[in-house]
Amino acid sequence: MEVVKIIGIALVAVTMIIILKQYKPEFAIYISILSGILILLLVMDKLTGIINLLQSLASKASINSTFLVLLIKITGIAFLSEFAVSICKDSGETAIASKIEVGTKIIIIAMSIPIISSLLEIILQILP
Repeated sequence: MEVVKIIGIALVAVTMIIILKQYKPEFAIYISILSGILILLLVMDKLTGIINLLQSLASKASINSTFLVLLIKITGIAFLSEFAVSICKDSGETAIASKIEVGTKIIIIAMSIPIISSLLEIILQILP
């Protein structure tokens, strides 16, 4: 049923944006941001369930919890940056959107270095 709520919020927001752009175009971006936040709040419960499942699987598989936390943070950064990029593109600021994309990609690469180095160490141990 969450899908119906998400689609409903999106359709109402799009209708409001189309109407507002005729009279007060500066308020259209606020509707876009608000609808995005409402949709994010709707799926937050599912997101916490996914994180709990990943944590339980990681503990059963004896995976380092530091790596799991890093992967969850990286995924969160990717989602938030995509949200910000979409808002910037919707408001016509494609230059700022591209800067956000580049900045978050650099942050994600920097955050993933411990995982990459650990994988390389494992590969070097396996190779003769």
